[in-house]
Amino acid sequence: MDGDGVGGSMHVVMLPWLAFGHILPFAEFAKRVARQGHRVTLFSTPRNTRRLIDVPPSLAGRIRVVDIPLPRVEHLPEHAEATIDLPSNDLRPYLRRAYDEAFSRELSRLLQETGPSRPDWVLADYAAYWAPAAAARHGVPCAFLSLFGAAALCFFGPAETLQGRGPYAKTEPAHLTAVPEYVPFPTTVAFRGYEARELFKPSLIPDESGVSESYRFSQSIEGCQLVAVRSNQEFEPEWLELLGELYQKPVIPIGMFPPPPPQDVAGHEETLRWLDRQEPNSVVYAAFGSEVKLTAEQLQRIALGLEASGLPFIWAFRAPPDAGDGDGLPGGFKERVNGRGVVCRGWVPQVKFLAHASVGGFLTHAGWNSIAEGLANGVRLVLLPLMFEQGLNARQLAEKKVAVEVARDEDDGSFAANDIVDALRRVMVGEEGDEFGVKVKELAKVFGDDEVNDRYVRDFLKCLSEYKMQRQG
Repeated sequence: MDGDGVGGSMHVVMLPWLAFGHILPFAEFAKRVARQGHRVTLFSTPRNTRRLIDVPPSLAGRIRVVDIPLPRVEHLPEHAEATIDLPSNDLRPYLRRAYDEAFSRELSRLLQETGPSRPDWVLADYAAYWAPAAAARHGVPCAFLSLFGAAALCFFGPAETLQGRGPYAKTEPAHLTAVPEYVPFPTTVAFRGYEARELFKPSLIPDESGVSESYRFSQSIEGCQLVAVRSNQEFEPEWLELLGELYQKPVIPIGMFPPPPPQDVAGHEETLRWLDRQEPNSVVYAAFGSEVKLTAEQLQRIALGLEASGLPFIWAFRAPPDAGDGDGLPGGFKERVNGRGVVCRGWVPQVKFLAHASVGGFLTHAGWNSIAEGLANGVRLVLLPLMFEQGLNARQLAEKKVAVEVARDEDDGSFAANDIVDALRRVMVGEEGDEFGVKVKELAKVFGDDEVNDRYVRDFLKCLSEYKMQRQG
């Protein structure tokens, strides 16, 4: 295709934040935009491009990846180019500082170009809070591309609220545990006390990068011309409508655009052969994303829960930072689950596993990427939210009766192995499990359908093109 039939081909610049869970969806979205006949410049760093970004030869003429070296910043480990490279979450502000300096400079340089190199639009992640103002200085419109769902965005409120101002300002952790008064329908989407206490300082208080995470969101929302949300009308129409009212600007769902299963499964052929031998929909896949750093205690309880469930499982395993010399697994665990459970280390072809007919359940941290990948493949979800907005996602999915959340201690968020067992068996065994299976298969028709996802991308691009034409006219 060439362009979108409205204003011809556009040149779009994309700025993802430096986390695997942001770079990968931006790269997937870039491919879908390029397939519609538009040109994309995708900002990255050398190491992230090598390990994450794979541009198919058919799109090489339409997608340009710009590798931006990060400056040296005190406290930032050498070669750290994504959050997964940081030994501690306390170092995130220093990665943000390096990102702000390098990526804002490169964006300013690109915006000054003339002719065909000049961007028609900037699509910026929340962290690039300086992008809307930079684009405006050069007469280029900017969209905030949110990889968070509409319910989570609504919970945190409009720009004023995110800046700690106005009637709905969240100025203490307790404010994060109540459903905001502006939500006009019944919902349980709010944080638990232990989540609120953990989230408040890293999210709402300025850090060593100079600003808070909530300020980054507020500037991205306030300065943009429109908001693109990784979501769809079929899943959360009520939240998308409310978000438009809160932001007072166009809010456009852009689909879930889950990635296709990778062709390369290097090192995991034996696991796939093991999967081939299992019964349909019988296996639990357990993974907690690239951001979560489980404690040794949490990891032990997850391991014992998987063992005690009696269900076959695959676990995408990463040793916890506080495990010491060992890997943190309970003594004798591997021997006891041998043949029934597979523990995979390092890179795992997650989408390939989730797409396999034997996988029927997904024990996950409730990150939006994992939810998209799980529901796109019609697997039942067991949710163990661990950071960021994951608690909000978990409440929303449980409320829609497409997932079960692991029971936790209300004071400290701890959980026992039996809590893992109970949640897993609810979704995987018996009549209730069958009901979950029917619901997620229905959602897979929307989340995983390429035609549906591409329609959302086309509609979004049409909006961008129409906006461009109006400005020119």
